[in-house]
Amino acid sequence: MSDSADYLRFFPYDEPYENQREAMDRIHNSLVRGQDVLFEGACGTGKTLSALVPALSVAREQDKTVVITTNVHQQMRQFVADARAIVETEDVRAVVFKGKGAMCHIDVGYEECQTLRDATHDLVETEAEYAELERRQEELLERSQDGDGAAAEARAAVMDELDALEGELADLDDRNVCSYYHNNLTDPDVEARFRSWLFDDVRSPEQIYEYAEQRELCGYELLKDTVEGVDLVVCNYHHLLDPGIREAFFSWLGRDPEDVIAVFDEAHNLENAAREHASRECSERTFTSAIEELDDSDDPRAAPARNVLETFRDTLCEMYEGSFEFGAREQVGDNWRDVAIANDDRRDDLTLSFLQSYAGEGIDDDLEAAASLGRDLDEEYEEAYRNGERETRTECQTLQAARFVRAWMDEGGAAGVYPVLAVRRDEGTDEIYGRAELYSCLPTGVTGALFDDLSAAVLMSATLQPFDVTEAVLGMDDPVTMAYGLDFPAANRRTYAVETPALFASERDDSDVQDTVATTIANAVRMTPGNTLAFFPNYGEADRYADRVAPLVDATVYRDEPGVAVEDIRQEFVADDDGLLCTSLWGTLAEGVSFDGDDALSVLVIGVAYPHLDERAEAVQEAYDAAFDGTDTGWRYAVEIPTVRKTRQALGRVLRSPDDVGVRALLDRRYSRRAKSDLGTYSVNGTFPMETREELLDIEPQKLTFAMRNFYADHDAYDGDPPAP
Repeated sequence: MSDSADYLRFFPYDEPYENQREAMDRIHNSLVRGQDVLFEGACGTGKTLSALVPALSVAREQDKTVVITTNVHQQMRQFVADARAIVETEDVRAVVFKGKGAMCHIDVGYEECQTLRDATHDLVETEAEYAELERRQEELLERSQDGDGAAAEARAAVMDELDALEGELADLDDRNVCSYYHNNLTDPDVEARFRSWLFDDVRSPEQIYEYAEQRELCGYELLKDTVEGVDLVVCNYHHLLDPGIREAFFSWLGRDPEDVIAVFDEAHNLENAAREHASRECSERTFTSAIEELDDSDDPRAAPARNVLETFRDTLCEMYEGSFEFGAREQVGDNWRDVAIANDDRRDDLTLSFLQSYAGEGIDDDLEAAASLGRDLDEEYEEAYRNGERETRTECQTLQAARFVRAWMDEGGAAGVYPVLAVRRDEGTDEIYGRAELYSCLPTGVTGALFDDLSAAVLMSATLQPFDVTEAVLGMDDPVTMAYGLDFPAANRRTYAVETPALFASERDDSDVQDTVATTIANAVRMTPGNTLAFFPNYGEADRYADRVAPLVDATVYRDEPGVAVEDIRQEFVADDDGLLCTSLWGTLAEGVSFDGDDALSVLVIGVAYPHLDERAEAVQEAYDAAFDGTDTGWRYAVEIPTVRKTRQALGRVLRSPDDVGVRALLDRRYSRRAKSDLGTYSVNGTFPMETREELLDIEPQKLTFAMRNFYADHDAYDGDPPAP
């Protein structure tokens, strides 16, 4: 162990697990050297503190700030709990950040907030100047009344300035300002009181909001003004993955990127999150609003701007309208549906049609006219809002549309960028409309530069392996890798690969297959002395088997359905002691949600839940094939490995402490070791890490009943005699 094990002063509990202690030592040594870390640890084994404790120690030694981030709400709450425990035993200043929208007391958008903030600053500065002049004139008045002629002359000049400021204040009073932020700026002791309260504990965003609301203050701005040089910040991915937000965020912290150690939780989600941040989109409605905006302008730039934006909008509409086959238009719902336009050997169909339809002096010149006019209009809107001429801060649609078309023309043919249309129906108006999107297939455009800039980063998850794939797709440079499996007693768990029929899409409707799978699920439920979780490839399959299993068991069957509050269903389920919860592997219960103790004893994953493989998913595969120059690399990197990671996440919902007892079962022949010989490339057994494969016990469906019965009976888990097989 490192001589620097004094980092354990940041560990808030009695003793770390054995794996925790080793992981902390290795992470500490890596961070001291400025190396990134890929850290896989089984669910429930204390990954957060394993990364956070050495990160805080190195940050203290090197005068840096630790930023710990996640995209899972429950994990955010866990971070706050761990930070509070640390603060109780060590002098650590920790803050929790949430987006401005969630903390705003007057519910305005980002642009409106910025305008209000500037206008409020102007008002407060003028009020302060007026108050100082008023104090000065009173002093001069007193001196002039004592016969000081010079003071009388000076007072006359001050009174002239006061008269001028009165007019300026009258103008400012007509402007839109934020009364909450005004109170921040006019109370000289507000920041000191807030700072004392903030660092007395680890305050949640909800607590900060309530504190500020009670005092009619802006808690978000108070937080920004107080966080410089703090030790620990808890936030979501957005603060680090969005380049603009990240720059502002680090400036509030008073830190350059190289002064920040970042800890990413649930880091298997980074790939998709970064891809979303790198993608751009623009709706048909934005183009229509831009055209209406230009129609109201008499600026000479409006005509060429309208020409290029209207041509692009009309081409977009023609493209998606032409994609509808007979009856397809009526089937468009309120979720976006992709319309493929990409080509293998030339620009996409939208670009080609746009170029063919365009008639004008030149696309580049027209776009420059649109962008230039848009910038001017945007400034006019901001000034009008600031001056109180508008109740809301209008965003310039012309500027947004022009910037998007510019990006579409410049970047639409770049490697790793997939141009696509999408269409949806407005539920309120029943109107169908479309959007264009530059979908970024490769996340490295966001993550690669980020990891280069930071002092160091720790990426942690229960499912980061294979490490070489994570390193490649995120653009990391030779990170330190470490993996720790469950160090809970192996005798307390069983993990089965149940050789039910392989649930290929072509086999799912086979009645014999359904009978076998439903019977196996029912037997697992009957043999579980408590609740059972069941994950399916999608909500449709979950619903199908909920119907088929319900008549076969005495247990209450719960259904997690899209659009229904999942937390309510989860609470009902964990309050039960003999329930079956059927959900999708791609739903919200498969990760970031703990089922502790007796909340759930058995977890089943039914089928290999490959995601829907549409043209967008194929584009990601092709981009990976090209980027990493390998046959079937795209399938492995973009489909198979993420699916197995999701499966492993689902298996981790149970067995959250050393005392937990449970069964984890994968129902599909493709998971078994024996099936590799006859299923070949369809087998997914080899995609699991070695330690998981070593635990997987191949078992025939009819034998699962006896195996589970014996396992739970050996642990005295049944209340009375074990159920009959």
